[in-house]
Amino acid sequence: MRGIEGEQILLRVILSESRTLSESRTLDHTPLHRRMLELLRQEGLAGATVLTGLAGFGHDRRLHTTAIEVAAEGLPVVVEAVDTQERIDRVLPKIEALMGGAGVVTLERVQVIRYGKTTPP
Repeated sequence: MRGIEGEQILLRVILSESRTLSESRTLDHTPLHRRMLELLRQEGLAGATVLTGLAGFGHDRRLHTTAIEVAAEGLPVVVEAVDTQERIDRVLPKIEALMGGAGVVTLERVQVIRYGKTTPP
């Protein structure tokens, strides 16, 4: 395991759940967030996490929330990865290609305090 402590870059990709589960599936029916996760792993990034949001809105200004059953589609899905600037720069064009112009991509400087192996309980 390589260490990534210190100043690194956080890549955050925000997608619509409906986009990850329907429009963007490949012939093998893999959701977009799963393809991104696999890409980040194959590219050797230190780690990545996929989070599902409880509510959100985007460019269409429609509120998507689990509280309204009809509007429950389109909930936000966030893919986050932290690594060096070089590794993020290398993978970013591939992420952009997967997204097909949809979603939001942000980069932030972060201070990694600890990057350690999880010990089982």
